[in-house]
Amino acid sequence: MDLPIEENAPARDHQITRLLHESADGNQASTDELMQVVYAELHRLAAHYMRKENPGHLLQPTALVNEMYLRLFGVEHGPQMNNRGHFFALAATQMRRILVDHARHQKKGGGAILVPETEALIVSNERPMDLVALDDALKELAEIDAGAAEVVELRYFGGYTDKETAEITGRNFAKVRRDWEFARAWLYDRLVAE
Repeated sequence: MDLPIEENAPARDHQITRLLHESADGNQASTDELMQVVYAELHRLAAHYMRKENPGHLLQPTALVNEMYLRLFGVEHGPQMNNRGHFFALAATQMRRILVDHARHQKKGGGAILVPETEALIVSNERPMDLVALDDALKELAEIDAGAAEVVELRYFGGYTDKETAEITGRNFAKVRRDWEFARAWLYDRLVAE
């Protein structure tokens, strides 16, 4: 998901950081302005997530963005978000959690929600992945290597490139690549080779 590079990206990043800090101080106008500034990118992120879901999924990208907003900003003392990268990492995590919660709910009612495989993370050529099993495996991976789990979150679920993931996490490109390769191998062993 290559996002177009904006000429005034540093100014926009500074604006987002300022709005996040003002929002954390309880300024609702800043929260509203923040959502206006980042909405298009959040919607692209949600659309990327939804492409991995089964056709006919009850949630649509707009609903996913709205639910993410409620989880991040609908509580009195939400998570502290330091900058643009931190915000988008938390947004991606929340979107995945929403979809996992939905999958767990669906699973209780009958069928498992399966994630179709993509080029980004091929775990098995034989079967699609169970989103709940993948979420459980990611939790285990986070205990072993939180950085690698974050890279999977952003690369696979968020659809960000290595370069974008490096920018969001503040890591260098080579470290992101190593984390990605380690995580893919670890997830393969955990999910397929059992």
